[in-house]
Amino acid sequence: MNGLLRTVRASGGRTRLSDGPARDRWLLNARYLRSLSADNLLRPYRAEAGLWSYSGSWGTTVGGVSPDGPETWHWGWESPTCDLRGHILGHWLSAAARVGEYDGEVAARAATIVGELATCQRANGGQWAGSIPPAYFERLAAGREVWAPQYVVHKMLMGLLDQYRFAGNEEALEVASAFAGWFHTWTDGLSRQQLDDILDRETGGMLEVWADLLAFTGDQLAADLIQRYDRRRFFEPLLAGADVLTNKHANTQIVEVLGAARAWEVTGEQRWRDIVEAFWDSAVDARGTYCTGGSSCGEVWQPAGEQSARLHAVQEHCLVYNLMRLAAVLFRWTGDHRYGDYWERNLANGIWAQQHPDTGMPAYFLPLATASRKQWGRPTEDFWCCHGTLLQAQASVDEAAVFVDDTGISICQYLDSAVSWTDLFGGRVELAIAADTDQGVALGQRQTFHGAAGIQELSSRPLPGRRPNDRVYLVDVRCERPSAFEVRLRVPRWAAGSPVLEVDGKSGPVEVRDGWIVLSEVWSSQRIQLTVPSALTTAPLPDQPDLVAVLDGPIVLAGLTEQETLLYGDPAQPTSFLTPDQERHHSWWRTGTYRTVGQTSGVRFMPLAEIRDEPYTVYFPVRRSQRPTTQKDD
Repeated sequence: MNGLLRTVRASGGRTRLSDGPARDRWLLNARYLRSLSADNLLRPYRAEAGLWSYSGSWGTTVGGVSPDGPETWHWGWESPTCDLRGHILGHWLSAAARVGEYDGEVAARAATIVGELATCQRANGGQWAGSIPPAYFERLAAGREVWAPQYVVHKMLMGLLDQYRFAGNEEALEVASAFAGWFHTWTDGLSRQQLDDILDRETGGMLEVWADLLAFTGDQLAADLIQRYDRRRFFEPLLAGADVLTNKHANTQIVEVLGAARAWEVTGEQRWRDIVEAFWDSAVDARGTYCTGGSSCGEVWQPAGEQSARLHAVQEHCLVYNLMRLAAVLFRWTGDHRYGDYWERNLANGIWAQQHPDTGMPAYFLPLATASRKQWGRPTEDFWCCHGTLLQAQASVDEAAVFVDDTGISICQYLDSAVSWTDLFGGRVELAIAADTDQGVALGQRQTFHGAAGIQELSSRPLPGRRPNDRVYLVDVRCERPSAFEVRLRVPRWAAGSPVLEVDGKSGPVEVRDGWIVLSEVWSSQRIQLTVPSALTTAPLPDQPDLVAVLDGPIVLAGLTEQETLLYGDPAQPTSFLTPDQERHHSWWRTGTYRTVGQTSGVRFMPLAEIRDEPYTVYFPVRRSQRPTTQKDD
């Protein structure tokens, strides 16, 4: 790989998810996005600007009941009296900037909202455009109680800048730039000591916003704000190797480090990159993760190597999303396959596991203890922070899949998708990426026309006799004219053996170097087939290794039991206590379905990502001692 990698969008290309599990989740999210009205999203902004009020009736004395009554409003964290009111609009704008590329209704609604925010800003005097009063910031500076006002404003600024970045909305950039002027004036009057005290309260991603604004405008005002939002009390000990994470609010710190990452990209100052790398080492590499790939319990970092006492409120959804964003950044910088592996595991066992497969609603936490249940949010009654990151995470899932540099294309995630560039390596280039679900398995399969046809056709669609233990990826490469470049395929760390590679049906020796297969050819119209063998593995708790979770490839499995169940077998060989179960349904292979074998009681296992309301357990004690004399397999 040659230098920094670029996303498909940054290299002038376009990605569209194709029919498959990722698109199914994307569509669930888009449906929820469309269900949230502009009036409800804007309500706190209009109220703050004096452009909306509510008395309960049309008249001053006796009148008809207003149709815009409280029963139609957003509640929970969007309640009119909640300090965080208005945060969801920013998440919505960010997601809508992406979804709007394919949905004209969403794009039009987003443009209307940006225009209304500009109206609110003018009504407030030309700078302030928030959903909360400026007085909240005076409380913050005075050390008085107030719930995260910078977090709220950050969401709105982020949404505006994404509307500019993805949708090209110039008015959004104008509103954000004028609002930044208010912050420049406010921080002008604060000493460094006062700023440091303020930065010790949750600031959201304000540092990232100022770095983006500097990149978009070159304005010295944004450069000043980057320096003022440098949280030295956190960054300096982090750089010195101190543990400044354990039992601290995880998502506060992650988004500050995302700001440092963007500051390095914009300014080139090495210290910012050093901060990012030191953080990843402390938060992920040295600390370790749960079997899901996630971190934190009860919103704070778990101690390094210690998880067994913290299985009850694991991996806040926002943390999962933001660490995946950081992994994608580090992958762009380095091309290191480890970041792709991390992202893949968190997609399956975080972003998808914490989205209800039917309703699309988020789970704030993902408990992993015995007899856990997912607690799902409601569409308009809760509006946790995780409702917002749900909107963004599902809308942007394709952005970490394919990357480009001057020598070729890196396929990091095998999401069913169509990717195209009008001018890359001398002409139009197209990729079609898909999972072969006849010969391999994939999480989230369902009834499809293709699958249904496959159980009717005979010689043209032979199927394996049993559920395959492979994941099979197809990549079709089409070039307007023959072009020489590299196609790089990530080989996942969960691979249970050597991958098999075919190009146009011809196989040959495969060299995997640093987690990649590199194909350097003249491309015109070729099909690549990559078969990656998969197997059951276990992930023990680092501080209690007799408790293990089971994975099928990258997919964490959950046992459908409310009791702590002792299993007998080899903890390193899950096939000693699990056997395939319910492996096929009609026209598709079911992924990750097993049942215990040779145990005192039977437990069925299924992917954690497909758990809805069932009680479940993820970590099980496994004992090598002799099996019980009374065995029950079912």
